[in-house]
Amino acid sequence: MKGVGFSVLFATLLLCACQPEPKQALGTLEWDRIALPAPAAEKIVSIEVREGQRVSAGQLLLQLDDSRTRAQLNAARAEVQRRKAELKELRVGPRIEEIERARANLAAALAEEKEARDHYRRLYELGRQDYVSQQEIDSAKAAADAATAQVESAQAALLELERGTRSEQIAQGEAAVLQARAEAEAQAVLLEKLDVQAPRNGLVDDLPFKLGDEAPVGGALAIMLVGDTPYARVYIPEPLRADVQVGDSAEVFLQGREKPFRGRVRMIRNEPVFTPYYALTGDDVARLSYLAEIQLGQDAAELPAGLPLRAEFPRATSSGAGNPARSQGSAL
Repeated sequence: MKGVGFSVLFATLLLCACQPEPKQALGTLEWDRIALPAPAAEKIVSIEVREGQRVSAGQLLLQLDDSRTRAQLNAARAEVQRRKAELKELRVGPRIEEIERARANLAAALAEEKEARDHYRRLYELGRQDYVSQQEIDSAKAAADAATAQVESAQAALLELERGTRSEQIAQGEAAVLQARAEAEAQAVLLEKLDVQAPRNGLVDDLPFKLGDEAPVGGALAIMLVGDTPYARVYIPEPLRADVQVGDSAEVFLQGREKPFRGRVRMIRNEPVFTPYYALTGDDVARLSYLAEIQLGQDAAELPAGLPLRAEFPRATSSGAGNPARSQGSAL
């Protein structure tokens, strides 16, 4: 009788040992996070929301001081007008008054050259008779040569005006207008960004800076949790990785909740990592794991981030149960 009871007990233990181990992974509940960087190093002059507040896309979160950027925008717009006026002048070409003034300058330069040449010739003749020094003759010659150079310069200036504006100059003027306009548009965009708005519907998770602070360029002014529902970030143990694929269904269990939250695997990293301390259970201490994300449904929309959880994969459990050798290996 004792032998029969011992046989039944041994069979029961053996049957329990052959049952598949639960296919589970541990992790935390997360929301997609986005950071709103500071577009410029300006002082915060207004904060319109508080941490934990739900906001909609386009809602104003905070404002930065726009006095400097607005002044730069006005200066950039004035530069656009100046460049456009210069381009118009290039396209119209020189006025008749400018051409007449150039002709007058040329006539004056010719008269000065004639006077300088005559003075040089007189001194040269006197120098041959030793009435003037050689230094005076050299100075007169230099003055005459300078006057000749002035004539050539005046002739070139007149010729340039008479021929009109070159096509290369017009092209340069057009490029200058485009550059000035682009700089003005960039300043206008920056001015709009100083009113920091929510890019998507979500929850304000953190406001690192306070009223009056000046955040550095690129510093996170606000951190938001976005998306319609959260996701579970879990670490899949290496023995379970082959049985879990993107798109598989999963059940997520939270402490204090009787019913699991259903979801689907949306991402699995290809490169393994060491299992973090909070996901270590028994033999998992020495195992590698694969980071995965499970997108949850609307029933989890009100859950906060950071909750510890456990995820099970029905498909992996069924595949493990259908392989006796694998189950026995797990039991061993």
